[in-house]
Amino acid sequence: MKKTGVYLLFVMLLGNVALAQNFTLKSNDLGGQATIKEFYNNFGCGGKNSSPQLSWSDAPKGTKSFAVTIYDKDAPTGSGFWHWVIFNIPADVTELKANAGDVRKAIAPKGAIQCINDYGEVGYAGPCPPPGGPHQYLITVYALKTKLDLGKDARPPLVGFNLNANALAIASIVMYGQRFNFGQ
Repeated sequence: MKKTGVYLLFVMLLGNVALAQNFTLKSNDLGGQATIKEFYNNFGCGGKNSSPQLSWSDAPKGTKSFAVTIYDKDAPTGSGFWHWVIFNIPADVTELKANAGDVRKAIAPKGAIQCINDYGEVGYAGPCPPPGGPHQYLITVYALKTKLDLGKDARPPLVGFNLNANALAIASIVMYGQRFNFGQ
């Protein structure tokens, strides 16, 4: 009887491991380094300010919406720098197309909300670190158990608090960026 119970427990645990998902974030645009395409086009940076293509897979059951953030933890502000916050991405969406962060182009999925970044603009604003060493830009997708009851005027720290309070799973990739003169 004891062996049967241990065997049954082992089979149940093995089955749960086999069913475990690996929530993953990928980008066809990024190769580890921000390029002129992603860099901001202001503050001395001559980039094209295009948000990267991002896709994710294997979201957990119960996901009601997604959110994506791009955050520079190395910014010399004392609190980092939010480059993009987009939330309430519908649960059936698994990709943001390149330049979806440009709110004027209406590329982002219907119903998604892009809030104010730390440049004070709504939507994506690319890297533009001060001269010096490279910065790490953490790009994160959140699988959420609900839609957030926030609007486009919400500040990134408030959105971040709500993302962490409602996350079922999180997946991230890192992009590095360093200021260069892009021919300007």
